[in-house]
Amino acid sequence: MNLQERIDADIKAAMLARDKDKLNALRAIKSAILLELTKEGGGSMLDEAAGMKILQKLHKQRTEAAAIYHQQGRADLAAEDDAQAKVIEAYLPQRMSEAEVEATVRGIITALGASGMKDMGRVMGEANKQLAGKADGSAVAALVKKLLGAG
Repeated sequence: MNLQERIDADIKAAMLARDKDKLNALRAIKSAILLELTKEGGGSMLDEAAGMKILQKLHKQRTEAAAIYHQQGRADLAAEDDAQAKVIEAYLPQRMSEAEVEATVRGIITALGASGMKDMGRVMGEANKQLAGKADGSAVAALVKKLLGAG
């Protein structure tokens, strides 16, 4: 079952269960998928990589919005975004620990023979391929910068 089929099935289940928060999150995912499919060059099916990218973007939006609402003391709005982020997170691959990410990045640096900041683009390109959806991109970039700066 691909991502679109899972979302459709889960929307039906959420409707039957009258789970408003889950339903809102799933509808947002479905809307983003449909937008991706209808844009120029889109096909009739969504590939797995594009689906993960959409989910990551939606998750990041929800968590950032919730953080802003928490800062402003709007617990009611923050709770809604937190709930939606949790639903979206269920469709994302398991996140790697910081130690696992660091070990992977060190392996990439060694494999590419990277020796300084001039190699950051190559290292980040490979890291983004290997860690897509498993680690936060900005955290990976900061780690690569730290390791290459020290190396």
